[in-house]
Amino acid sequence: MARDYNKEYKASRTPERRQDNIMRQRARRLMIKEHGASALKGKEVDHKNMNASDNRRTNLQILSKAANRRKQPKRS
Repeated sequence: MARDYNKEYKASRTPERRQDNIMRQRARRLMIKEHGASALKGKEVDHKNMNASDNRRTNLQILSKAANRRKQPKRS
C-alpha cells in the first residue's frame, strides 16, 4: 500500500503536534545553551519521561540517535 503524503502532512499540522514540536525545539535550544552546539552535533535531546512538554533540566539528556530510538516504545 502506498503512503498518503497529503494525509501525513495534514496530520502533522494539528495544534497538538505543532505544540509538541515547539516544545522539542525549545528543549534542544536549552541544551545547546548549556552544553554548546558541538556537544549536540549528530545527537538528540531525550526526554527521560517521554513527555515532550516537560523541559525541566533533570528530565533532559543527550543521547545518540540510535540510543534514543531504542528507548522509544514499540508502535503497532
